Amino acid sequence: MRAALSDHVEADRYLTSKSSLPVECLAVQKSRNSWPDELGTLVWGIMVKHHITACLVLAFVATCPALSWADFSARVVTVNEGDRLTIHHEGRRETIYLKDIDCPELKQPYGKQAKRALAAYVGNREVVVRALKRDRHGLVTAEILLQDGRNVAHELVKEGLAWSRPDTTEGRSLGDVEQLARAERKGLWSEPNPVPPWKWKATRKTSRKYSN
Repeated sequence: MRAALSDHVEADRYLTSKSSLPVECLAVQKSRNSWPDELGTLVWGIMVKHHITACLVLAFVATCPALSWADFSARVVTVNEGDRLTIHHEGRRETIYLKDIDCPELKQPYGKQAKRALAAYVGNREVVVRALKRDRHGLVTAEILLQDGRNVAHELVKEGLAWSRPDTTEGRSLGDVEQLARAERKGLWSEPNPVPPWKWKATRKTSRKYSN
């Protein structure tokens, strides 16, 4: 009986010693199992931080549209045609097309008049260049403002020396100004059938194609 009791005590000691190991192992295992959760939380926090930063940047740009294309002053050194001029700014020259309008080509009726009118407004003068943009073909467009704040492109439309461009939002907004010039038969609208320059150029390309 004493031997049986001794065996029972030894068994209890063995079980007790064994049971202490799983507790420590469970603690380690629990710590290891928490790593993915902690890592996931860290990654999520970083993603949220970057998302918030990106949103703030986009909101700032949206509320500051002049950030990318700030207004600047320049001197007009050449008037090339009614809707095209060359400016000098910070030691370099840039040829710019007036935004949202299209003047008659020089060989069209009122093409030379449009060029003279533009020269009268801006020739060898300081102007404000706004919303300058270069497209994928390298074509540069911008709004050109006079010192009194008037947009020279709008003035040309008022005088009947330019078409408003139907393919731009601002150009379409000039439709009422163009209609008024039409009604008063100003400039090119005094002609019986004025041809827009984009149609005129397309016709010339077609005639050249068949002549060759």
